[in-house]
Amino acid sequence: MNASGRQDLQIKRVSSRKRSREDRRTHLTPVRKRGGATCLQKCKGWRLSSIMAEGRAVEYCSDSEDLFGDYDSILEDSSLLARLDAAEHNERRRDDQPDFTALRARQTREDVLTDEPFEDLPTSQHRFQEQVDGAAKRSRLQDGGKTSTPLRDAEDRSRARRSVTEEMKRTMLCNAAAPSSMSRSVGLKEAVVSEEISVAMQAMEEVCAETTDLGPFYGLPTRVKELMFTLRGIEDLYDWQDTCLNLDCVRQRRNLIYSLPTSGGKTLVAEILVLRELLCRRKDCLFILPYISLVQEKVRGLASFGLELDFMVEEYAGSKGRFPPVRRRNNRSVYVATIEKAHSLVNSLIETGRMDDLGLVVVDELHMLGDGSRGAIIEMTLAKVLYTTKSTQIIGMSATLGNIKDLQTFLRAENYTNDFRPVQLKEYVKLNDTIYEVDPKEEECFKFSRLLNFKYSSSMQKVDPDHIIALVTEVIPAHSCLVFCPTKKNCENVVGMICKYLKEEFLHLRKEEKAVLLRELKASGKGSVCPVLRRTVPYGLAYHHSGLTSEERKLVEEAYSNGVLCLLTCTSTLAAGINLPARRVILRSPFVASDFLKRSQYKQMVGRAGRAGIDAAGESVLILQDKDRRMAKTLVCAPMENCYSNLMRDDGKGLLSLILSLIGLNITSTVDRVRDFLCGTLLSVQQKHLCAETSLMEAVQQSVDLLKDKDLITVTAQSLQVTTLGRATFKGSVDLTYSDILYKDLSKGLEGLLLNSCLHLVYLVTPYDMITQCRPDWMVFFRQFTLLTAAEQKMSAAVGVPESFIARKAAGQTVRKTVNMEVVGRMYLALVLYSLLKETNLWSVADRFQLSRGFIQSLLSSSSAFCSCVLHFTEELEELWPFRALLTELTRRLSYCVTSELIPLMEVSGVMESRAKQLYNAGYRTLTHLANADPSVLSHTIENLFKKQANQIVASAKMLLSERASALQDEVDELLMKPSDQPTAETRRLV
Repeated sequence: MNASGRQDLQIKRVSSRKRSREDRRTHLTPVRKRGGATCLQKCKGWRLSSIMAEGRAVEYCSDSEDLFGDYDSILEDSSLLARLDAAEHNERRRDDQPDFTALRARQTREDVLTDEPFEDLPTSQHRFQEQVDGAAKRSRLQDGGKTSTPLRDAEDRSRARRSVTEEMKRTMLCNAAAPSSMSRSVGLKEAVVSEEISVAMQAMEEVCAETTDLGPFYGLPTRVKELMFTLRGIEDLYDWQDTCLNLDCVRQRRNLIYSLPTSGGKTLVAEILVLRELLCRRKDCLFILPYISLVQEKVRGLASFGLELDFMVEEYAGSKGRFPPVRRRNNRSVYVATIEKAHSLVNSLIETGRMDDLGLVVVDELHMLGDGSRGAIIEMTLAKVLYTTKSTQIIGMSATLGNIKDLQTFLRAENYTNDFRPVQLKEYVKLNDTIYEVDPKEEECFKFSRLLNFKYSSSMQKVDPDHIIALVTEVIPAHSCLVFCPTKKNCENVVGMICKYLKEEFLHLRKEEKAVLLRELKASGKGSVCPVLRRTVPYGLAYHHSGLTSEERKLVEEAYSNGVLCLLTCTSTLAAGINLPARRVILRSPFVASDFLKRSQYKQMVGRAGRAGIDAAGESVLILQDKDRRMAKTLVCAPMENCYSNLMRDDGKGLLSLILSLIGLNITSTVDRVRDFLCGTLLSVQQKHLCAETSLMEAVQQSVDLLKDKDLITVTAQSLQVTTLGRATFKGSVDLTYSDILYKDLSKGLEGLLLNSCLHLVYLVTPYDMITQCRPDWMVFFRQFTLLTAAEQKMSAAVGVPESFIARKAAGQTVRKTVNMEVVGRMYLALVLYSLLKETNLWSVADRFQLSRGFIQSLLSSSSAFCSCVLHFTEELEELWPFRALLTELTRRLSYCVTSELIPLMEVSGVMESRAKQLYNAGYRTLTHLANADPSVLSHTIENLFKKQANQIVASAKMLLSERASALQDEVDELLMKPSDQPTAETRRLV
């Protein structure tokens, strides 16, 4: 008791360690210690809920700690305890008064505790208040107006006081785990969005013929329309997009295939459908794209929407992606994936019984179903989705589709086709010095247009017999131009040749920006710049092909998009990559390498002509020789090629892989059920054409027998079962051709695993399918081999590549001893990777091994992806357990191949090494720094970083940080959740 008769409260800290108050500031820390205004200062009455008003994050403590060890306002500034003190003081006064005052005193005590309505309390605090009220009522009933014994009353009061304090602790602990409070304005905004979403959901469920709009914005809240304008500059949709989004099949969530020319705006329709699935139906979505660069671009583009609309954007490309994906309790996710990663993702969802969480699958470039092994993977993925769930909608889109009826039958989909282009395309061909317009109505398909008007000297005529200079100078520098060349070397030769004959005025256009680009290229090459680009960039020209590093390509693409470069010479891969439109597209030849162009390839290339919002028209020019005229007629006027299943390609490798995964995922367990599944594939639709020699049923039986011979499955009279090797193969997405070889290599590696360097591990994860793409330079091989340590040379000899063999090959001598050349080639590639990991300078390694920078980077990317596959492979085989920890770190090193301090920044989608260095040097050294950056400040701080790019980088960093925080929060919630099978008193009695 103090001098005023008030009992002092003391709370003893029971934590075994003292936590720093500076580092542990959370929503439980007094607001005045954290700084900033509080709602406590604004309210007239004190309320218990205001203790939590500033709470944002949630911090959980162990049972051995005092949860409120840092929360001293219970002693210093608690209004509720002050009321309790006043109530006790009144109780003491009541004890000294006659009996007739007892009822009034009890009423006073009740009023002190309930003079505020507490209407904004969390549920747990309402329960606390009800318990206090109930105790007061019971006390009145029990006392019945009688005078209490002073000693007994004192004990009761002390006990009540302790119970109230403990109840407060328990209540605040419950609130710590509850969602944090929000401002009234935020709450109102969320209420409006929630209301619009509920209206949209009701509209979707009650579709009727009279409804032309399912909600404020195609079934989405008005907020989405605002974001489309703010983030994309899109105010209105094209008529075809409006029609497509209001199709009955779309509104009723049936499968759809839609095809339009390139640049028609197909992707926007898919994005709106994705947003509707995420926000209205609260389902996850899968967006499948063919290339890693496209995946990264889409992740950056959707990140801002995800932050504003509260959904996750997750990247599944290369070595990125978690299997199975994190199961989020409060957020939905859109998985943006490459073809291979999408297949692995679907497998993991099937295995964990989560396919019903996947509401929508979008496949871009659907025509790639007919593209070799990747086409087989797309078919397997979609067939599994169709077979395992009836609630997942499939949307396929493409600019080039031939036999659409077969694809419709396979996907059970409807078709929408439109020939809309925002910019009109005019197609031309050039023969000698004459330009002809492509016109299918003409008998020869070509109609005379004009003669080339350009004066050529005799020397120019020899250098440029195809008049490329005349064609490009008609449009540049005022407009942009793309020149597609048949080979990478031809790209470099053509751009160099054009520069020789350009006027000096080209050098003065945007001179400072070109200088910045050259500095960026030099920084990306760690002081080195490609000599061809050094010569051509000042003129506003560059080349673009796979020989450049991804960072160089990105810098060139950005400069072209912003008008700093007006012309690119490129290979056909650019046509299927990111969108880089041009006023004029020139096809240097109707060939890709030595192969004549396909109709679909041609349409993709010429489809780059015409820039919406910039040009009124676009035009393409195909340069022909007289000998190619007849074939070119078919190329420009024939219908699209048909798209055929690839499951039977390469001796049925796709079918083998499909059957193995079906058995491993327990989708099928008998041959008959395998046949039932195959009835839902594109192969089944086209079996008359593809299975002429061997029936589909015979092919299935042969595949089962072959899988048994490879020891991947076991066959009994009752069922088919996968072996441990079979399970490791399909879960690791390892090619069946190499699964047994990989297992042998890993098992042999355990016998003498070299751990004093990473060379042995690098060799084990060097992709088998890259061996044929590089022939060893024997002198380089021998020189690099002699630089290895004795232990590393011994390891090389152990895998089958001894020094004597390399020395003889370098000396040009005949080697009589039989050596496995695939092992030799793999060891050579492993040396390239090992050198790169040691010094992380791609330019010097490329120069040392006489390989292109692009090939080495492709090797690095393939190795990181294969390392991830091998890691999953070893996780299924107990005897290979030592590799798991080793490969986890190696995957990370191969994925980025930079110094450790840059890795956190490079995890942000689209941030390359040179950009990461710029950010790091500017003080943005962690993901948190980047996520909290001001895009305006960032674009002014970092050289050659435009505002749009800065916005995307910050949004991507925020999304990545949010994704990780959400995963950790979900994990915490899972740990704290009461088990559904928790034993009860009833179960104990039964036991």
